[in-house]
Amino acid sequence: MRVLTVQELTRHISSLIGKDYLLNNIWVKGEISNFKAASSGHLYFTLKDRHSCVKTVMFRSRSSKVLFRPSNGMAVIVRGYVSVFERDGVYQLYAEEMEPEGVGSLFIAFEQLKARLEQEGLFDVKYKKVLPLLPHRIGIVTSPTGAAVRDMMEIIRRRWPGLEIILAPVLVQGEGAPLSIVRGIQLLNKLDGIDLIIVGRGGGSLEELWAFNTEVVARSIFHSEIPVISAVGHETDFTIADFVADARAATPSAAAEMAVPDRKEMERYLRTLQERLAQAIDKKISTSRQRLYLCMINRYFTRPANNICSARQQLVDFLYHRLAQEAHGSVMRAGDQLAALTAQLNTLSPLATLARGYSICTTPDGVHVIRSAAELEPGDKLAVRLHQGSLQCIVEAKV
Repeated sequence: MRVLTVQELTRHISSLIGKDYLLNNIWVKGEISNFKAASSGHLYFTLKDRHSCVKTVMFRSRSSKVLFRPSNGMAVIVRGYVSVFERDGVYQLYAEEMEPEGVGSLFIAFEQLKARLEQEGLFDVKYKKVLPLLPHRIGIVTSPTGAAVRDMMEIIRRRWPGLEIILAPVLVQGEGAPLSIVRGIQLLNKLDGIDLIIVGRGGGSLEELWAFNTEVVARSIFHSEIPVISAVGHETDFTIADFVADARAATPSAAAEMAVPDRKEMERYLRTLQERLAQAIDKKISTSRQRLYLCMINRYFTRPANNICSARQQLVDFLYHRLAQEAHGSVMRAGDQLAALTAQLNTLSPLATLARGYSICTTPDGVHVIRSAAELEPGDKLAVRLHQGSLQCIVEAKV
């Protein structure tokens, strides 16, 4: 009896599984759980249904081609092969392709990228640049061989002859298309004098238009310093580029019409403005002439001397009235002041004292006032001033 080691047993089972044709290329559907995206780029998850589960791994070389972002709970269909992971002694599914169940992977990838960029604000109106009214130089990022570029150039030249057009030829589909479009946008941003950029291509399937649904193209349009019109496919086609661009045109031909005005329409519009301006000037002149006539017939202009005399008389009357008021006020104030001074004098006057029964004794000549009996001797004469009249007296004795 042969006794196998664990490694020998595991390798034998692995060999048996490897020889099974069905297990070498198998499609399995289930729900993703325990999903983990390693920094190396490998994807590790469990694929399960209501009854069972299987560990699954998808290496970076394969996972880089998955357009959508797998997540827990997502129902998917996986193509790959079954093998044994010898270290753990378990079988697992090695995924090579993965598609969402029931919905195309491109649609899932479109919706996921659209939601993420919208959350970042790349679609916000506040970042939209205003398209120039009349660009002097237009850059076009598209295929140099498609019908779209011929239509755009023809329409632009017909609408505004002589306008300079710079073509940045790029791939518009295929694996290298996204980076080619990015380089075209960056090149036009480096050139001087480019006022507007049109990015687009003609119609096609979702796969053919996919370059305009990539993140690198979306961010390149968003970071363009020059306004960008997105013109991808037909009117019913919507791409990520349409949401990020400063303006969206339904078709490349519509983008050309949006980019420049029609010269004939512009000339008609300018003629209309010229006529309206001339009418406005005529009306302004007529109104001003009427106002001038009314001014000329006004009495202030026809008889200016009368107006001066009238104004002078009004001024004289006003000054006379003010002067009379001031004079009357001055007289009244002077009378009040005189009355006050008179009252003070009456209070201090010696006559008021004499009226109360007092008298004043002086020498007969009235020069010196006698204030003391010691100044007189018996027989001396003196004058006595009373309130009414005076007396001549002789001193008989001193008491």
